[in-house]
Amino acid sequence: MSALFLSPPSFDGFDGGAGARYQARREVTSYWYPTWLAQPAALVPGSRLLDCPPHNIGMPETLRIAKEYNHVIINTSTPSLKNDCKVAEAIKAQRPETKIGFVGAHTAVLPTETLKASTAVDWVGRKEFDFTCKEVCEDRPLDTITGLSFKKDGKIIHNPERELIHNMDVLPWVADVYKRDLEIEKYFIGYLLHPYLSLYTGRGCPAQCTFCLWPQTIGGHKYRVRSAENVAAEMAYMKKTFPQVREFFFDDDTFTANLPRAREIAKKLAPLGVHWSCNSRANLEYDTISQFKDNGLRLFLVGYESGNDDTLKRIKKGVTTDEMRRFTKACHKAGVVIHGTFILGLPVETKETIEQTIQFARELDVFSLQVSLAAPYPGTELYEMARQNGWFAKKDKTDIVHGDGFQQSTLEYPGLDKEMIFEEVDRFYRSYYLRPKPILRIIKTMLEDKDIFVRRCREGYEFFRSLNQRKVDLAASRAATAG
Repeated sequence: MSALFLSPPSFDGFDGGAGARYQARREVTSYWYPTWLAQPAALVPGSRLLDCPPHNIGMPETLRIAKEYNHVIINTSTPSLKNDCKVAEAIKAQRPETKIGFVGAHTAVLPTETLKASTAVDWVGRKEFDFTCKEVCEDRPLDTITGLSFKKDGKIIHNPERELIHNMDVLPWVADVYKRDLEIEKYFIGYLLHPYLSLYTGRGCPAQCTFCLWPQTIGGHKYRVRSAENVAAEMAYMKKTFPQVREFFFDDDTFTANLPRAREIAKKLAPLGVHWSCNSRANLEYDTISQFKDNGLRLFLVGYESGNDDTLKRIKKGVTTDEMRRFTKACHKAGVVIHGTFILGLPVETKETIEQTIQFARELDVFSLQVSLAAPYPGTELYEMARQNGWFAKKDKTDIVHGDGFQQSTLEYPGLDKEMIFEEVDRFYRSYYLRPKPILRIIKTMLEDKDIFVRRCREGYEFFRSLNQRKVDLAASRAATAG
């Protein structure tokens, strides 16, 4: 059973791995772990995980490695599909008997379209694909494998759906795959200590956010979790296996969705003496936050999205700006760092709501933030809303990134075109970071740690270079519109 699990070469600096919520190039070097590929790779003896972008592996090396495998399973995404098809075609051209499968959120929603995208794609996995991949690599007949779509005699066959995994403890740990196939020092996230490791303790999210990709395409809205004992045991193993790791990140969509379990895990992590961080909604009370802090929590990644309550209702965020304020103050009091994420271009954005969001972010004054553009991925409620209301700025509704891999604005509204929304990202960043408090915070971390000093210098260079590139992209977009 030889199988290559592949995140292909793509745009320079493109984070499209099977852990990226928004497949795009970031303002600073950022790579999430390809955990969604590592999980099935751990199920298949003799497999290899090849994550090309962070390891700077180009097409020649990819083709050389792929030639050794009977099965190649490629993680694809809406913005990278065309590129990934070219990679598949090159692999098939050098070894026609290689069986190539595509997996990911895009294939879960558009299996027929993905199979039609290239003759090189033999099958696609739908929904949760761990055991689908395992059974393919065991060379079982494709028509017997649930959760799979494939081509036969010029026709596309959709097998019955595969049941979601309910006992998450049946999945093997990803630690050994990481150790065997990845150079963890290649993975950077600006707000996490370096080197870091990320893993999932569960899948699915009960929240109903209209824009969020994974719960609406693969994971589902029920939070299916590993036992606290299983998580703590893997963490102990990871600490021993990767002694250089300075921080562990739980990449569950909302780790705090099941608070009793989250508290239990936190207590079990305390004796390990590790720093850990996680995704959280902005609705926790001070006592819970403080308890997490006492048991090793360092940082929350929080999706604030907007500073306008009507916008938050439209996207079904389930949290108000007042709740967000209370949560943020509680985190400041407890000494928990926050990296906040915001989105511009959500329904129905105006100049006024953008300004509200910028001022709201300044008021919250979290340690760091990320500003994204609304990305209406197929399969999400946001995509359907945009289609029904005519908000798409381009005929190609899957055109989400520029040719350089940076996000582009794909939606526009009355009085606010896509170029204006795109331009506001730059203003948001400058308005937030070019203030005394954020600057002093960053300088303080640089003076405390020589490695952080070097890293922040690199990130600062990359950040302003990316903002300049965004201006180039904006000028090109306006020229294209005018033409």
